[in-house]
Amino acid sequence: MNYNNLENSVKYFAGEHGVHFGLSVDTVGFQSVKPGEHYPPITHPSGYFFNPAKGRTLQEYQLLYITKGGGTFASSHRPDQPLEKGSLVCLFPDEWHTYRPNDKTGWNEYYIGFNGTAAPTYLDEAALTPENPILKVGFNAELVRLFQEAIEVGKADKNAAQERLSGIVVHILGLSCYLTHNSLFEDDNISQKIERAKIIMIENLYKEVDVEELADKLNLSYSWFRKLFKEHTGYAPAKYYQELKIKKAEDLLAHTSFSVKEIAYMLNYKSAEHFFSIFKKKAGYTPLEYRTHMRGTESADNTRTDRDDQLPPLPEPPKEIIDELLIDRRR
Repeated sequence: MNYNNLENSVKYFAGEHGVHFGLSVDTVGFQSVKPGEHYPPITHPSGYFFNPAKGRTLQEYQLLYITKGGGTFASSHRPDQPLEKGSLVCLFPDEWHTYRPNDKTGWNEYYIGFNGTAAPTYLDEAALTPENPILKVGFNAELVRLFQEAIEVGKADKNAAQERLSGIVVHILGLSCYLTHNSLFEDDNISQKIERAKIIMIENLYKEVDVEELADKLNLSYSWFRKLFKEHTGYAPAKYYQELKIKKAEDLLAHTSFSVKEIAYMLNYKSAEHFFSIFKKKAGYTPLEYRTHMRGTESADNTRTDRDDQLPPLPEPPKEIIDELLIDRRR
């Protein structure tokens, strides 16, 4: 199976939004570029669109995290060089640069753009400079969690969003520095295989991950993979993936108008009845009972589990699935 082809997600903060903690975030998003696909995709924000053959300069800093595939990068201070999965790249304002995924592999790219007087200090602490703009941080589900959280905060656009986003930027830089300085990214490191597995599960939430196939992809026997995964996360792989789906189902029930049947379809359950059974077993409520409680028509004191504390923020449903459901509604 071809894993990690997520729906693109972009938030562009236009206009004045102030500086908080010495930083202001201008854009945050995710792009999945399939092999052979045009880059940048048409979903790229117009203010950031560029021709990779000519390159560009920005008026802000950007951090890019590549979790799948690979490509190339070049800048005024660096000649063409490979850009591997597991790399965190910093783009500097007024610094010419260009980058693109390989045609044969494509890539998955998280990014966040920011400015502010504190930015040079934070980047200097993380050892990111125009001369050395790339950190090899490897696969790290916590980094993916931070980028996903930034996307969620950006889309919600609530009060004090900029303060929270600024804190996320600092957290990303601090974690990247920690990973690099402690060499927690070696390709043959078992923890890297587990981190990669977690990222694949997160980025394929709306598909179906065969955990035995995933173990094979990581060059591990399934029995060994299951043992290692449980040691690192407290969950067997299949249970961890199921917990991710239930967490997202809780979010969709509480904050959207999609029906139980539609949510079951989104999350790739075999049937609405199958989803109903698993949800009740995991959450302790039927999906409709959970929705009613969380929307405040009854007491919600005991409806939440500790799932939110254990698991990462998760991607939104792909636009193609939502569009399909909306078309079905009109029929």
